[in-house]
Amino acid sequence: MFDFSQMLKKLLFITALFVSVAGKAQECPNLLSPLDGATGVPVNTVISWESVPGVPAYRIRLGTTPGGSEILQRSVGNATSYTAPLGLPENTTIYVTIILDFLFDSTEDIICIGQSFTTEDVTTPPNCTTVTSPTNGETDVSVFSNIIWDYAPNATGYSIRLGTNPGGGDLLPLTSVGNVLSYNPSGQFPPNTLIYVSVFPENENGMASGCQETSFTTGDVASIPSCTNMISPLDGATNVPLTPLLEWSPVSGATGYRVTIGSTPDSADILDNASFVTNSTLILEFESNRTFFIRITPFNSAGEAIGCGQESFSTLLGCGPYLDIDSGEFVSLNPEINFPDKLSLCSNELPHTITSEDSADGFRWYQIDPFGNETLLSETNEVALSENGTYRYEAYTNISQSGQTIECSTTKEFSVVSSEIATIDNLSMRESGLTMEITVNVSGNGDYEYAVDNIDGPYQDNNTFGNLEAGNHTFYVRDKNGCGIATETFSLDLTAEGFPKFFTPNGDSINDFWQFIQPRDSDLVVFQSIRIFNRYGMLLKEISQSSLGWDGNFAGRPLPSGEYWFKAVDSMNREIKGHFALKR
Repeated sequence: MFDFSQMLKKLLFITALFVSVAGKAQECPNLLSPLDGATGVPVNTVISWESVPGVPAYRIRLGTTPGGSEILQRSVGNATSYTAPLGLPENTTIYVTIILDFLFDSTEDIICIGQSFTTEDVTTPPNCTTVTSPTNGETDVSVFSNIIWDYAPNATGYSIRLGTNPGGGDLLPLTSVGNVLSYNPSGQFPPNTLIYVSVFPENENGMASGCQETSFTTGDVASIPSCTNMISPLDGATNVPLTPLLEWSPVSGATGYRVTIGSTPDSADILDNASFVTNSTLILEFESNRTFFIRITPFNSAGEAIGCGQESFSTLLGCGPYLDIDSGEFVSLNPEINFPDKLSLCSNELPHTITSEDSADGFRWYQIDPFGNETLLSETNEVALSENGTYRYEAYTNISQSGQTIECSTTKEFSVVSSEIATIDNLSMRESGLTMEITVNVSGNGDYEYAVDNIDGPYQDNNTFGNLEAGNHTFYVRDKNGCGIATETFSLDLTAEGFPKFFTPNGDSINDFWQFIQPRDSDLVVFQSIRIFNRYGMLLKEISQSSLGWDGNFAGRPLPSGEYWFKAVDSMNREIKGHFALKR
């Protein structure tokens, strides 16, 4: 079993490595948007940066001075983008500092060199905003409710008016509340009353005009519950187990709790406003080495607690990757595996036993059906496979961390196909000038390659061989998956007997024609064709076995003395070729 204590000790000294890693450009991300040095950037821009492998979380500082946080400093978990909730100041150089957060000790964080951009000069009033709580037309609203609205781009402040009649301000005359997105009345709203709300974004250029008034109706007077705080894990806790019991302080008068958990401050990818009647819940399998953000809102029949804050915690390291102090590289505790995407098994050798040579503490083999369901086949480094299909191989190591053992696994999905030795059905021959072309026709469930006259190859994927000399040839068909080699020999058993070695077309009626002469002591041979070529392979004449033969002319003109070639194909599609002399 892997002892994690040494790795943890190394991580506690990341600060000592800072000088060496700070010089590596890849350790700190560049801004993707806006680019470093950009100008005229919208005040509601989304700030994004490169992802850094192995870094579990990021913090972002926004300031008006290099490295400053005059605007804000915020943890964003593993997100690589952030939008300032209240926008950015106009016509201002904004300095962005990205902090690589290794979660375990703030002194270990890597503070990257700042980058900057300049925002636009806003010259018009902002547009209107939308009141999100209470929603327009909502009824039975708690008298203790806050008024909440969306950010309006280009706004640097907001004014709000509240009344019991349209356009009225008897509850609150038009009042500037600053650059905030909510208003908490000093007292409670009157019960069972229709309330009218107007919110006007504003900036140095003026106030938004024509903004729609919304309304809601309050319910009976009742006491809403107060907010709560996490007991386990505590806010800011690190090295939290991957399956923790989440527990918070019970709130008097609360009938339930709404829980939202996200991997970034603005997300709810783990739990989205889920309701619980108790003050605890067990969440299965958080991701390791990540920061999670949790907000718990108690509620009862009167409504929800108002203004409950967000808390966060970070899970234990898990399987990595982590920054190794000695090497300066990121390392993983998952085992390395070496396994192909596809296995081809010979049909005559099934079932076939597969053995993993990977170094790991344990193994699992699964078969996956067409619907994605998995069946466990083996929990050793061997598995017997007997049919085609999709499988998954898993190797894992046991890691000791924070008093518990976790599995770090690596998996590979692969397919199994069956294969077999080829059956050579026939060899088809086609003449090509003075040579021949032979195609090897096969059948069988395999992936085949072909060679001629040498069992060791070279092999080719094409089953046709051209430019072969007349004569006997042996062909080899090899299954690429190692299921065997099939062989077949092509034979030309004719000889040149019966074809004259020369002729003399001089008009003396002796040997004036060249033609096949059936030998007396041999079986009758019937030729489909007899063709004659010059030494360059040019076809000069095709004669039949029943004709007089060739007279030595081409296109009506006598050809000179010399060597000429012939090729004859008999009725069984066998071929013979040779040469003869023309003498004048």
